[in-house]
Amino acid sequence: MKRVTGIGGIFFKAKDAPSLQAWYKRHLGIDVQVWGGAAFRWADSAGKPVGGTTAWSICSQDSDQFAPSTASFMINYRVDNLDALVKALKEEGCNVLDTIDESEYGKFAWVIDPEGNKVELWQPPVGQ
Repeated sequence: MKRVTGIGGIFFKAKDAPSLQAWYKRHLGIDVQVWGGAAFRWADSAGKPVGGTTAWSICSQDSDQFAPSTASFMINYRVDNLDALVKALKEEGCNVLDTIDESEYGKFAWVIDPEGNKVELWQPPVGQ
């Protein structure tokens, strides 16, 4: 079974999220949207889209999005078969959170790594 197939997103906290978002937009040209982040579309070497995105987002340091972790970041990893991976991680004794969320954006689950960082696992919807 394949486990992680790529990075689906990078999320981090900031003391002043709007100012930091503006800095990244102005100085690095990241197209920060109203929701606080950007979606980088995957493309081949010729610039042709290849059917995937990586989300990048800055949120307030007061956000509880990364709980129970106290880290200032969370990485989202793409996976092919979330249910099988969650089962394998539990069998291996990993600290897998009980919730699996399913929405139009795909399926999501979370595991806490040995240093207490919350790791998001994401199975995109079919065709993405």
